[in-house]
Amino acid sequence: MDIEGIPLFTMLKSRLGYLSTRQQLIAQNVANADTPGFAPKDLKPFTLPASLGGHASGLSPIAPRITNALDMAAPASSSSANGWKAIESPDSDATLNGNQVVLEDEMAKMTSSRLDYQAAVGFYQKALSMITLAAKAPGK
Repeated sequence: MDIEGIPLFTMLKSRLGYLSTRQQLIAQNVANADTPGFAPKDLKPFTLPASLGGHASGLSPIAPRITNALDMAAPASSSSANGWKAIESPDSDATLNGNQVVLEDEMAKMTSSRLDYQAAVGFYQKALSMITLAAKAPGK
C-alpha cells in the first residue's frame, strides 16, 4: 500500500503545502512593507482536499438546494493550481503612501503559521511511527 493512499497522510501533506504557501505570502507582505500602495495578501482558511470530502468531520457537506425560483444560487467555488487562492487582506491602518502592511499583524500571522506547521509535522511523524510500529514483527 502506498503512503499516499492513506487519507491522514494526504490531509497532512495538503496542510503542509498550504502552510508553506501562506508563509511565502506573509514573507512577501513583510518584504513590501515600504512599497507605496501595497495591500497585504493572505490565504483563505484551510479546507481539506476534495478527495477527502473537503471537510474535516467526515460527514457529508450540506449543499444548499434551490426550492423556489426566488432562492439565491450557491456561489461558484474558485481554485488556483494548488487549490489555495491568495486574497487581499488589507488592515485597518494605512500609511500616507497607501501601504496597508502592519508588521505586528504579519509577525503574528507568521508565528501562527509556524506553530501550525510544527504541529502538522509532529502529527506526520507520529503517524509514521505508528505505521512502523504496526509493521514490525511481534516481539521485535
